[in-house]
Amino acid sequence: MRGREGEGIVGAAVAGTAVFAVAAVGAAVARRPLNEVAVVVSLLLFGAGCGATLWAYLVAVGRSRHDAIGMGGLFFLQGSAPRAVQRRLLGCLVAQVVVALATAAAHPFTNQAFVVLAPMFGLGCAALWGARHGSFPSRHPTDR
Repeated sequence: MRGREGEGIVGAAVAGTAVFAVAAVGAAVARRPLNEVAVVVSLLLFGAGCGATLWAYLVAVGRSRHDAIGMGGLFFLQGSAPRAVQRRLLGCLVAQVVVALATAAAHPFTNQAFVVLAPMFGLGCAALWGARHGSFPSRHPTDR
Protein backbone atom coordinates (compact mmCIF):
# COMPACT_ATOMS: atom_id res chain seq x y z
CA MET A 1 0.00 0.00 0.00
CA ARG A 2 1.12 3.50 -0.80
CA GLY A 3 2.59 4.66 2.53
CA ARG A 4 0.38 2.15 4.35
CA GLU A 5 -2.41 4.70 4.45
CA GLY A 6 -5.80 3.37 5.41
CA GLU A 7 -4.28 0.20 6.81
CA GLY A 8 -6.78 0.21 9.68
CA ILE A 9 -9.72 0.25 7.28
CA VAL A 10 -8.30 -2.63 5.25
CA GLY A 11 -7.52 -4.58 8.42
CA ALA A 12 -11.06 -4.03 9.73
CA ALA A 13 -12.51 -5.25 6.43
CA VAL A 14 -10.40 -8.41 6.50
CA ALA A 15 -11.17 -9.11 10.17
CA GLY A 16 -14.88 -8.44 9.70
CA THR A 17 -14.97 -10.74 6.70
CA ALA A 18 -13.25 -13.54 8.61
CA VAL A 19 -15.56 -13.24 11.63
CA PHE A 20 -18.60 -13.11 9.36
CA ALA A 21 -17.51 -16.14 7.34
CA VAL A 22 -16.92 -18.22 10.47
CA ALA A 23 -20.26 -17.19 12.01
CA ALA A 24 -22.34 -17.60 8.84
CA VAL A 25 -20.82 -20.92 7.76
CA GLY A 26 -20.95 -22.19 11.32
CA ALA A 27 -24.64 -21.30 11.57
CA ALA A 28 -25.38 -22.95 8.23
CA VAL A 29 -23.68 -26.17 9.35
CA ALA A 30 -24.60 -26.32 13.05
CA ARG A 31 -27.93 -24.49 13.12
CA ARG A 32 -28.91 -24.43 16.79
CA PRO A 33 -25.82 -23.29 18.66
CA LEU A 34 -24.60 -20.66 16.18
CA ASN A 35 -27.74 -19.27 14.54
CA GLU A 36 -28.10 -16.37 16.98
CA VAL A 37 -24.38 -15.61 16.71
CA ALA A 38 -24.64 -15.28 12.94
CA VAL A 39 -27.64 -12.97 13.26
CA VAL A 40 -25.88 -10.73 15.80
CA VAL A 41 -22.64 -10.63 13.77
CA SER A 42 -24.58 -9.83 10.59
CA LEU A 43 -26.54 -7.03 12.24
CA LEU A 44 -23.39 -5.55 13.81
CA LEU A 45 -21.57 -5.60 10.48
CA PHE A 46 -24.59 -4.08 8.75
CA GLY A 47 -24.72 -1.27 11.30
CA ALA A 48 -20.98 -0.68 11.06
CA GLY A 49 -21.23 -0.68 7.26
CA CYS A 50 -24.03 1.88 7.31
CA GLY A 51 -21.99 4.04 9.67
CA ALA A 52 -18.89 3.74 7.48
CA THR A 53 -20.91 4.62 4.38
CA LEU A 54 -22.37 7.69 6.06
CA TRP A 55 -18.90 8.73 7.26
CA ALA A 56 -17.54 8.19 3.74
CA TYR A 57 -20.35 10.29 2.27
CA LEU A 58 -19.62 13.18 4.65
CA VAL A 59 -15.88 13.05 3.92
CA ALA A 60 -16.54 12.84 0.16
CA VAL A 61 -18.88 15.84 0.29
CA GLY A 62 -16.13 17.84 1.97
CA ARG A 63 -13.54 16.74 -0.57
CA SER A 64 -15.85 17.32 -3.54
CA ARG A 65 -15.27 21.08 -3.30
CA HIS A 66 -11.75 20.52 -4.61
CA ASP A 67 -11.75 17.01 -6.10
CA ALA A 68 -13.92 15.46 -8.80
CA ILE A 69 -15.13 12.36 -6.96
CA GLY A 70 -16.96 9.72 -9.01
CA MET A 71 -19.09 6.91 -7.64
CA GLY A 72 -16.91 4.21 -9.21
CA GLY A 73 -13.81 5.67 -7.62
CA LEU A 74 -15.47 6.19 -4.27
CA PHE A 75 -17.28 2.88 -3.77
CA PHE A 76 -15.31 0.52 -6.03
CA LEU A 77 -11.94 2.31 -5.91
CA GLN A 78 -11.64 2.45 -9.71
CA GLY A 79 -8.58 4.53 -10.44
CA SER A 80 -8.52 6.05 -6.96
CA ALA A 81 -6.65 3.35 -5.01
CA PRO A 82 -3.57 1.20 -5.54
CA ARG A 83 -4.42 -2.18 -7.06
CA ALA A 84 -3.40 -4.03 -3.88
CA VAL A 85 -5.84 -2.02 -1.76
CA GLN A 86 -8.59 -2.32 -4.35
CA ARG A 87 -8.07 -6.09 -4.58
CA ARG A 88 -8.17 -6.58 -0.81
CA LEU A 89 -11.19 -4.40 -0.13
CA LEU A 90 -13.24 -5.58 -3.09
CA GLY A 91 -12.11 -9.15 -2.37
CA CYS A 92 -13.59 -8.80 1.11
CA LEU A 93 -16.82 -7.46 -0.38
CA VAL A 94 -17.05 -10.32 -2.88
CA ALA A 95 -16.28 -12.89 -0.18
CA GLN A 96 -19.00 -11.43 2.04
CA VAL A 97 -21.54 -11.55 -0.79
CA VAL A 98 -20.65 -15.14 -1.72
CA VAL A 99 -20.76 -16.36 1.88
CA ALA A 100 -24.01 -14.50 2.53
CA LEU A 101 -25.80 -15.85 -0.53
CA ALA A 102 -24.52 -19.40 -0.08
CA THR A 103 -25.35 -19.66 3.60
CA ALA A 104 -28.72 -17.93 3.26
CA ALA A 105 -29.62 -20.29 0.42
CA ALA A 106 -28.72 -23.26 2.60
CA HIS A 107 -31.57 -22.41 5.00
CA PRO A 108 -34.07 -20.14 3.27
CA PHE A 109 -36.95 -18.57 5.20
CA THR A 110 -35.12 -18.79 8.54
CA ASN A 111 -33.04 -16.41 10.65
CA GLN A 112 -30.14 -17.32 8.37
CA ALA A 113 -31.55 -14.71 5.96
CA PHE A 114 -30.05 -11.96 8.13
CA VAL A 115 -26.61 -12.80 6.75
CA VAL A 116 -27.44 -11.01 3.49
CA LEU A 117 -27.14 -7.70 5.38
CA ALA A 118 -23.46 -8.16 6.26
CA PRO A 119 -21.92 -7.23 2.86
CA MET A 120 -22.85 -3.62 3.61
CA PHE A 121 -19.74 -3.69 5.80
CA GLY A 122 -17.45 -4.48 2.87
CA LEU A 123 -19.03 -1.76 0.76
CA GLY A 124 -18.77 0.74 3.61
CA CYS A 125 -15.09 -0.05 4.20
CA ALA A 126 -14.29 0.43 0.51
CA ALA A 127 -16.20 3.72 0.41
CA LEU A 128 -14.51 4.97 3.57
CA TRP A 129 -11.07 4.13 2.20
CA GLY A 130 -11.91 5.87 -1.07
CA ALA A 131 -13.26 8.97 0.65
CA ARG A 132 -10.36 9.34 3.07
CA HIS A 133 -7.38 8.12 1.04
CA GLY A 134 -8.48 7.89 -2.60
CA SER A 135 -6.76 10.01 -5.22
CA PHE A 136 -9.17 11.92 -7.45
CA PRO A 137 -8.52 14.53 -10.11
CA SER A 138 -8.80 18.18 -9.16
CA ARG A 139 -12.07 19.91 -9.95
CA HIS A 140 -11.57 22.53 -12.64
CA PRO A 141 -13.16 25.92 -12.16
CA THR A 142 -16.23 26.37 -14.31
CA ASP A 143 -16.31 29.00 -17.02
CA ARG A 144 -18.81 31.76 -16.35
